[in-house]
Amino acid sequence: MYAKYNKTANRAVYEILSKMSGDDREKDRGSYYGSLSGLFLHIMGGTRFFLGMYKDALKSNDAALKAFASAEKLSIHEGAVSDAQWQELSATLETLDTAYVNMVEALSSADMALPVTIDWYEGNPPEVPLEFMIHQLVAHNTHHRGQISQILDSLKIDNDYSGIGPDCM
Repeated sequence: MYAKYNKTANRAVYEILSKMSGDDREKDRGSYYGSLSGLFLHIMGGTRFFLGMYKDALKSNDAALKAFASAEKLSIHEGAVSDAQWQELSATLETLDTAYVNMVEALSSADMALPVTIDWYEGNPPEVPLEFMIHQLVAHNTHHRGQISQILDSLKIDNDYSGIGPDCM
């Protein structure tokens, strides 16, 4: 459900930002990632990063590995984004978010307990269950979409991608 919501919400954000000029998307808005496009690229890069973290834990799950394969090939732009590059992001976003949905759909209950190695928390713990890391991805993307929402609110641009619709079940 959350992976499908992520895909729906990311698409909604992309469509909203696509209605803005490139200059408006690239303007420094005072966030850690600067611009709206910088925040959006960070969401995409974070998704690919998290999916990559899960790969070793799921090495015995062929369907999950197949989902990873499509995301691993993606190139996510860094820095300022031209209008042409912004348009190309649409396909990249679709591939990335579909990989996330397909990976989650391939998981069993037993997979959720598999250990994922991390180097966070000063090495304590050195690993956490996959379920925890999937929740981290949900929290990460929600946090940064919230930053985008706040900026859009300050610009008086309608945005509402916070609800989980029935299409996500």
